[in-house]
Amino acid sequence: MNTTAQSRRTFLAGAAAVGATALTSGCVASSSSGGKGSSGGAVTLQSNLSSPQAKSAMQEVIDAFNKRGGARGSLNTVASETFRTQLPTYLTSANPPDLYTWYPGSVAESYARKNLLLDVSDIWEKPELVDYSDALKKLCTDSAGKKVFVPTTYYWWGVFYRKSNFAKWGVKEPGTWDEFLDLCDKLKSKGVAPIGLGAGGNTPWVASSWFDYLNIRINGAAYHRDLLAGKHRFDDPEVRKVFDRWSEALPYFDPNGTALPFQDATTALLQGRTGMMLIGTFFADAAPKDQLGDIDFFRFPVIDPKVPLAEEAPTDGYFASARTGRKGETRELLRYLATAEAQEIYLKGSSGTSLPTHPDAKDSGTPLVIKGRKLIEGAADITQFFNRDSSDALAPTADTALTRFLAKPKEIGSILTTWQRDAQKIWSQ
Repeated sequence: MNTTAQSRRTFLAGAAAVGATALTSGCVASSSSGGKGSSGGAVTLQSNLSSPQAKSAMQEVIDAFNKRGGARGSLNTVASETFRTQLPTYLTSANPPDLYTWYPGSVAESYARKNLLLDVSDIWEKPELVDYSDALKKLCTDSAGKKVFVPTTYYWWGVFYRKSNFAKWGVKEPGTWDEFLDLCDKLKSKGVAPIGLGAGGNTPWVASSWFDYLNIRINGAAYHRDLLAGKHRFDDPEVRKVFDRWSEALPYFDPNGTALPFQDATTALLQGRTGMMLIGTFFADAAPKDQLGDIDFFRFPVIDPKVPLAEEAPTDGYFASARTGRKGETRELLRYLATAEAQEIYLKGSSGTSLPTHPDAKDSGTPLVIKGRKLIEGAADITQFFNRDSSDALAPTADTALTRFLAKPKEIGSILTTWQRDAQKIWSQ
């Protein structure tokens, strides 16, 4: 199922706007899950939203659900990268958590094909979800026609910076690649590392954003999706062009880019040690709320004016284990998570930089969010993110290839050859 081939306009069809929150990642507590054969008790929600604000906001949502009476929920928050690597183990265990934060589309489909996800088609006919757009319904439907996902938020990626720092340095947002490189030159001349990265520690996947954006700016969104589906090769000349452009920017990256996780890279950006950072809005959950008003972003620069401008706009939400012994209670919690009330509680408690999927839910209405919504709604096409447009299984091949490129860019030929070999093993399974 290649649901990400929709344009942003198609994605928004059937609703005034499609919204959603940014997620980061998590792990499992074996004693707290409601597994096979169990019934009653609290529904275990395994969450990868581990940034302090996001974790607190999730607890507020669960508390609000529990106050309603009936089924009860229990939040188990896991470190982001641990969640990603352990998710297949969670889903295949004899005693799995009931419900999970994660992604729709090709990622959910890969688990649905193995009969690991609960069929929640029935709740899509309930009042909480009946008015969701046709595009969201399609995004949450597997290849067998079952709905296996409930979306709650979406967000955007951009090149973020502090307005006060740009004003202090006397620079402005670039529009083209050449203007971007000129901006980098100016920042470097002022003793500032122009580009923060945050691909160190447990967040090497952040580097995939650079690959994604360069590829959709040079080769287009359709080529990008086909590449991640195995219809092109990572050692094709078109892919080599992506790294030729990336090499032009490498001298401007923070030398600590592959040493710092994105949370620490966020701190470096806020403190003015780096000038800007390509990241999703979830990074704001690691920033002090009193600094959010000083944060702005610009669209990833135009490289080829003939290529339609696509944007990364991932959707987030929940799927459930097919092995849960609390199917009724799990569906009840999913219905609540789909409500405008639950989504607004989350947005208010977190950084508020995401957009809700429920057509009646209000976003934070800040200038940043208004600008972000305009960016997404005006895009010619959308992509999700590397692992979401491919699979959780393919993502580690990108982590390996891209961090190696950042360390040894002159070895790009062998890096791409190895990447293609590793990816082919995944595609052939």
